[in-house]
Amino acid sequence: MLPRLTHEQRQFARRLRVEQTDCELRLWQKIRARQLLNLKFRRQHPCPPFVLDFYCVELKLAIELDGGQHFDAQSLAYDRRRTAYLQGLGITVLRFDNRQVPEQMNEVMEEVYRVAGRMLKAPSPQPSPSG
Repeated sequence: MLPRLTHEQRQFARRLRVEQTDCELRLWQKIRARQLLNLKFRRQHPCPPFVLDFYCVELKLAIELDGGQHFDAQSLAYDRRRTAYLQGLGITVLRFDNRQVPEQMNEVMEEVYRVAGRMLKAPSPQPSPSG
């Protein structure tokens, strides 16, 4: 079960929505309003103790854009722990380098489309007979 969202976390996520990076804005323009496989994505979605750049509730799919601050050894280790935590919650995490968005947008979108499409086709787990 997720920790309860605090007022401060909610406010932080709102601030991040207002202060989007150029790369976040570019990707958001491609996935917003159900443009990708009719899936609804949220931006700067709180998932305590983290805020996900983009999140599709239906698929439990997170898309993270990593800027230059993510490439030192300490940040890479933090991102690995963060990804492992999210995967433990059943969330699939796609990570892209910020530079990929302006330079390789087609490849980024193809990867998101491929993963989301595969997840849509996957059978959902059947409830156990005992409930």
